[in-house]
Amino acid sequence: MIARFQWQDARTIQDAVAQLDATSLVKAGGIDVIDRLKEGLDAPARLVNIRTIPGLDQIRQDASGLHIGPMATLDQLDKHEAVRRSYRALADAAGHAATPHIRNVATIGGNLLQRPRCWYFRNEEFHCLKKGGDHCFAQDGENDYHAIFGNDVCAIVHPSAVAVALVALGATFEVTGKRGQRQVPAEELFVRPEVDVRREHNVAADELLTAIHIPAPENGSRSAYMKLGEKESFDWPIAEVAVVLGAKPAVVLGAAAPIPWRAVAAERVLAGGGVTEETARAAARAAVQGATPLRNNAYKVPIFETIVRRTILAAAGA
Repeated sequence: MIARFQWQDARTIQDAVAQLDATSLVKAGGIDVIDRLKEGLDAPARLVNIRTIPGLDQIRQDASGLHIGPMATLDQLDKHEAVRRSYRALADAAGHAATPHIRNVATIGGNLLQRPRCWYFRNEEFHCLKKGGDHCFAQDGENDYHAIFGNDVCAIVHPSAVAVALVALGATFEVTGKRGQRQVPAEELFVRPEVDVRREHNVAADELLTAIHIPAPENGSRSAYMKLGEKESFDWPIAEVAVVLGAKPAVVLGAAAPIPWRAVAAERVLAGGGVTEETARAAARAAVQGATPLRNNAYKVPIFETIVRRTILAAAGA
């Protein structure tokens, strides 16, 4: 049963921030928030609706790069001409998330900051580490879809598709709170379980994600994203990969770790120059070095190796 809460329509960013505290939740598209209320994960005293703030859904490009409001929907990103032309990895990540109906409502901000979809975390019968318990049930339980990297404390996989692309593209997040505004590089937004197992990001309860900035792509750089699930229709990914090729190559894995996982060894292989089938294979092998699969998910290692290779070749235009 969902507890009673107060509903507040925010009219400005300042209005929303003024209403945020430890007892409130932000409601953007509402996809994850409604699930969490029904699952008993949250019982806020107040929901602050930011859909009523004008202009937060804008997407614009200028000489410095791409500027995205947190209320831009996944469908907008998928179909936006500038995003698809210059930031293909982001367009494809948004366009392959969820279903068309959900993409019409789900926002980039909500997708980034959603809570993990681990079935132990989402089930009220399991008091896991992320809920203040003393045990990660996935370590010894049903862990077919869980992490193969960074999984020694908590075995969740980060649930955001767009986060994988944004880390690869070098995005910066604008966060606004009662103490002012700050800029957070993409890789610093996400929190590993060994740092704080109760949190997935460092946007505080009284702060709001207000903008996303992606730098203009370097001349000649290209990006790609690929996802593999058990079904071609809506499904959570078994593996997803975003690749940027350029002066500073980026290879980021999703559904692999509690955070978007940067495959640094693969990036070193690609830093040598042009991409061939041989270098793509070598980078893919490097990307899965150090994996620590659990009892039921070792099958993800060769899948990631294959998807990394294919995404590199796709970014290279092969």
